[in-house]
Amino acid sequence: MIRWIIFVAIIGIADYYAFQSLKTVTKSNWWYAIYWIFTIVVIGNFIFQFYGFNRSSGFSQSNALAVGFLIALVVPKLILITVMFTEDVFRVPQGIYSYFMQDDSASGNQIKHFPSRRRFISQIGLGLATIPFASILYGMYKGKYNFKVLKYTLHFEDLPKAFDGYRLTQISDIHSGSFDNINKVEYAIDLINEQQSDVILFTGDMVNNKAEEMAPYTDIFKKLNAKDGLYSILGNHDYGDYVRWDSGEEKKQNLENLKAIQKEIGFDLLLNENRFIEKEGERIALVGVENWGKGGFKKAGDLKKASSNINKEDFKILLSHDPSHWEEQVINDDYHYHLTLSGHTHGMQFGIEIPGWFKWSPVKWRYKYWAGIYKELGQYINVNRGFGYLAFPGRVGIWPEITVIELKKGQKEA
Repeated sequence: MIRWIIFVAIIGIADYYAFQSLKTVTKSNWWYAIYWIFTIVVIGNFIFQFYGFNRSSGFSQSNALAVGFLIALVVPKLILITVMFTEDVFRVPQGIYSYFMQDDSASGNQIKHFPSRRRFISQIGLGLATIPFASILYGMYKGKYNFKVLKYTLHFEDLPKAFDGYRLTQISDIHSGSFDNINKVEYAIDLINEQQSDVILFTGDMVNNKAEEMAPYTDIFKKLNAKDGLYSILGNHDYGDYVRWDSGEEKKQNLENLKAIQKEIGFDLLLNENRFIEKEGERIALVGVENWGKGGFKKAGDLKKASSNINKEDFKILLSHDPSHWEEQVINDDYHYHLTLSGHTHGMQFGIEIPGWFKWSPVKWRYKYWAGIYKELGQYINVNRGFGYLAFPGRVGIWPEITVIELKKGQKEA
């Protein structure tokens, strides 16, 4: 109940300021009508979608669209609040001063104590508000399929010589239940294969909730191909923890169905297990843990078990869905995991990024390692921004990612 009261209060304040700015700029009743129709339809649809939300069915595409359009409605209005409230910081004191200091009794005329809103301030606010509005709509229409191939070269002095120049492709967070364009997904799979990496590694969250979400895309993902195979792990969404099942057996069967789908695609699913890739008498270890995340997320990952038959001196690549696992357990482990591959954060699907120069997203307040390559204690992690999307049906500034990492022996040249 409290959440709805807060929601109504925010919407009410936002609409008060937004409509004030609109009235300052135009006197057209048509624009007023368009404003209120759009507002009522978006908010009404959101309430309709979530008032009777059925957890047994899970989060649907119609739910996601309701969230997307609500964000497109509210965020621009929050920009307007900032601009208009800044103007009120000056208007209100002037009005109070006028009310107490100006005597209108002698003239018999009513003095207008509060200064009128300035048209150009409202125009600035509306102009600034159109930027996130247009960006959010673009992110919902095209940004969610704006796949980017990000390439990195990482150097390791103890990399086996036979693996000098070895290439791996990482994808993460497919979230197939959110897709609405099968052709765009097929394009992305072709893009992955074009990289011609030696191995393809998937770091969890194939679905939102149910294995059946992957059914329309299984044949497309079966086209994935790499010389040394495909390997995968589970993410927090793959366990089916976010829907209400009729029974524990149904939930268990869903997970088994998902495992079968991964096998059908060609993935070797690592459940706290490891595999060796051998080349010219040398080897590297692939270690895959089940999901482990702090902050209430499932902690099924067992690093010790996953590395049970690996030597300490082996070169190790760890697949772990949640980057908080790297921070909490992996970095300081005496086994020294040379490279960890994670996902999970999606980069919040929203942010500002200039590759190689600047990146920012609100998700950085939740995760220290949230997108791209990081290095601590001689160990690397790549946090993939995700292949798909979840909840908000789009991406703004943080695009879907296909990562290609080349391993090189020796130190990086200055």
